[in-house]
Amino acid sequence: MDTSQLKKFCAKFPGAVFTLHGHPSNILTYTVGDKTYAYFKTSEPERWRFSIKVTPDRFLELTGVPGIKPARWMGRFRWITIVDVRTVPADYLRELVTWSYHEALGKLSRKRRALALGGDASD
Repeated sequence: MDTSQLKKFCAKFPGAVFTLHGHPSNILTYTVGDKTYAYFKTSEPERWRFSIKVTPDRFLELTGVPGIKPARWMGRFRWITIVDVRTVPADYLRELVTWSYHEALGKLSRKRRALALGGDASD
């Protein structure tokens, strides 16, 4: 899976919003509600490095793989950065992104989740 395909995959989730942040952060974020589940770095020298949140077990497993490291500033929260997404099998990458999306969605209140998914937020 290349960067273009991954960007399309990240944007397909219900309630997904992508935002391009310019200088100084230079990132393309994917959020649901107000929770980020994935982001790309958009400036050199780290252009198109991809970051997502993973489970504690996957964090330990993946940070031992060449080309995958703890995300800068976010590693303490179990975010990883993949230097080149083409090096990770597409099915595995889709599974990781899907988990990160559901983790972010689960952190929303019931009302915010309903709003993000386009449902009725009244209880």
